[in-house]
Amino acid sequence: MYDFKPDPALDAPERYRQLCGAAEALTTDEPDAVANMANVAALLWEFVPDLNWAGFYRIGASKSGGEELILGPFVGRPACIRIPLGAGVCGAAAESGETQLVEDVHAFPGHIACDAASRSELVVPVVREGRVVAVIDLDSPEPARFTREDAAGLERLAGILADRI
Repeated sequence: MYDFKPDPALDAPERYRQLCGAAEALTTDEPDAVANMANVAALLWEFVPDLNWAGFYRIGASKSGGEELILGPFVGRPACIRIPLGAGVCGAAAESGETQLVEDVHAFPGHIACDAASRSELVVPVVREGRVVAVIDLDSPEPARFTREDAAGLERLAGILADRI
């Protein structure tokens, strides 16, 4: 049985250190990408406070033959299934390969509102061999919930997962 419950009093750097350690433990030697994303989505939900959505979008084939983001394992309310590259916060992260830290999603041009309760968002690309293969997406009902410490922690996590999803 796994019991990865962080102490709520942890500061952000220690919380992300423990989160990355737990993700490392759960995904080492597991070749199934979906299983790894599912477990990491659950870890994100446990370790990162004040979320209303935590999970993944994967790069996949669009219905028209190009590429787009396709919903992956997550915790939270039902979400948009397909997001064009460049659209919304997730699509911007996937297209640019850069972390998107958005204090107010309503001020983000082209924001896609899958959950009306979301007020801030953090999206980190997962890059393998120079190519974005997925994004990690965190949403919060709190405005300006995410910090550079959160972004740095998720970027470390994305590095761990690059060859595991």
